[in-house]
Formats: sequence, structure tokens, C-alpha cells
Amino acid sequence: MNAGKTVFAQLLAHLPRHEFRKAVARYRGNFRVRSFSCWDQFIAMAFAQLTGRESLRDIESCLSSHREKLYHVGMRGKISRSTLADANERRDFRIYEAVGYALIRIARKLYQTEELAIELERSLFALDSTTIDLCLSLFPWATFRETKAAVKMHTLLDLRGSIPTFVGLTSGAVHDVHFLSTAPLEEDSVVALDRGYLDFERLYAVHRLPAFFVIRAKRNLRFRRLSSSSSLTTH
Repeated sequence: MNAGKTVFAQLLAHLPRHEFRKAVARYRGNFRVRSFSCWDQFIAMAFAQLTGRESLRDIESCLSSHREKLYHVGMRGKISRSTLADANERRDFRIYEAVGYALIRIARKLYQTEELAIELERSLFALDSTTIDLCLSLFPWATFRETKAAVKMHTLLDLRGSIPTFVGLTSGAVHDVHFLSTAPLEEDSVVALDRGYLDFERLYAVHRLPAFFVIRAKRNLRFRRLSSSSSLTTH
């Protein structure tokens, strides 16, 4: 039974604080910071994400209304739009990337024995992307179309637990197949791909890893099978 902690505080209790402190120290996140530390910034952005805040003003208003509760989760910095905006612009993103990967490692251990819908002992991943539209006047670098801007979020998903193990961002104009060269695939794993990743040179690199891939064929695909194997056949 809840002993008085808010749901938000209970969620933050699962965060590996030692990993957070290591990341902050590694990238000097709190160097010359007098107020609004990296932990304060993380709390603000985590709260915004979990509660669906839509602007800096919205974040500031909601956090200010719960000031006494935030003190108990370790937030000490003053909440303001300008301070949060400056922190988001200047802090090294690798701090939160490192913390994110630490959480992913913890989650994968929790789900490593989860059964899949098919009988497969190997790790099973899915690789795909989604396009996020942006305002061209605010993000001119995010080339996509002549009158639109966008970024692509490429995600490698561990299907045991549906856990994203790697996320990469590119401009919207970058074709999916280029990301296949940088995705950190595991040896002896199986990755499911859409037809947008059909490139024989890159797929051969996956084979040489060695790893296995399952991909949808294009209608105009011309190929000749040299050999086949039943080692991955399921019952």
C-alpha cells in the first residue's frame, strides 16, 4: 500500500541514481551550475513527458503548483521557462542518453525470459522508422520536402518486452536503408525488417556479423536462391 509517496516519486525511485551521477560527472553536466542541476532538469522533463505537457509555460505552471511535493523527490532549483530552456539547449544530451541506456539494460534483464509468440531461442528485434513533422521555419536543417521539415526516428526494438534498445535521429530526407549500416545488431540475433531496408550489400553485412534477417520482398525483386537452411524453422 502507498505509504504517502506520489506516483511520480515512486517512478523516480526505480531510476539508478548512481548511473545518473556517473553520467553527469563524465560529461560535466553540473560544471559551473549554481542552481537548476541536471537532476532538476531531468525531473522537469520527466514530469512533462509523463503528464503530457505541451509547452514550457505549461511545464512551469504545473511544476510550480506542486512545489512542496517536488522537494521530496530532490528538486531544489527554481522553476522558470527561461532556466529550463537554457538547460535544454546547453546541457550535453549524452548525459540522458547514458541514463536511458542504463534503464534499457535493466529492463532487458527483467524480460529476458519472456516467451515469444514463436519458438525461438535467439534474441528477436524489429527495425523501423517513424517520421516526425516539424516547422520548416524553425528547423531549416531538418530537410524533408520543399515546404516541409521533418526528422526520422529509427528504432531497434527488442520484441521481448517491446523495449527500444537503440534510437537514432536523422533528417526526414534520409532513407531508411542507410540506418541499417549503423544499427548495433547483436550476434546470432534475428531482426525483422520492412522492404525499405532491402539492400543486398547491407543485408550481406548482417549475414557476416553473423545475424539473421527477415525482410519483405519488393514486387520487382529479381533474385536466385543459392541455398537454403531449415535451422530457423519453427513448429
